Amino acid sequence: MPDLNFSVLGAEPVHYAAVPMIGFRLGVTSQDPQETIYTVALRCQIQLDAARRHYSAEERANLKDLFGTPDRWGQTLKSMLWTHASVVVPQFTGNTEVQLQVPCTFDFNVAATKYFHGLSAGDLPLNFLFSGTTFYRNSEGSVQVAPISWDKESRFRLPLAAWREVIELFYPNTAWMCLRRDVFERLYKLKVEHGITSWEQLLEELLAAQDEAVRS
Repeated sequence: MPDLNFSVLGAEPVHYAAVPMIGFRLGVTSQDPQETIYTVALRCQIQLDAARRHYSAEERANLKDLFGTPDRWGQTLKSMLWTHASVVVPQFTGNTEVQLQVPCTFDFNVAATKYFHGLSAGDLPLNFLFSGTTFYRNSEGSVQVAPISWDKESRFRLPLAAWREVIELFYPNTAWMCLRRDVFERLYKLKVEHGITSWEQLLEELLAAQDEAVRS
């Protein structure tokens, strides 16, 4: 039965994709260099290993919404799920490389987005947990199916610049907000009543009014 190992070799933004994506370059190696693997249906769970990183004072302030105040981080700073992804590895003998494409969202209701956005510099500690199915031929020539061992994983530090590049590529100078419909209707009514032409102008005027109220 094949014994496959996986490693993350690099990452880069996927240009010309329909949605924001980062492509992770995976190395796949068979313990038997002479054995031909016909295909691998590979699945991957990607976790943010948040505790495996140092945080500046600015980052701790930015991540308060996610982890609470720094005095609670001993209980709240834990690994969290980023996403799931999959890829089909074509036929190879010995070893090969394949790109695992991972979609990126800029939705601030998602914990991973809050985490990425809250960092100032450096990298993102990731843990890749692999699973899936391997197709191969045994010594008699019959096609066989074998599961990938549950303990196959690989750590990787994703440069924060790579995530920022892909977000800027798809959302240049833009951020998204998801509002309850009743709140949206109130804002839209205010926008129409005051003849305000853009949502940015509306929010800027509301913020200016708030600042004036605080000064008063």
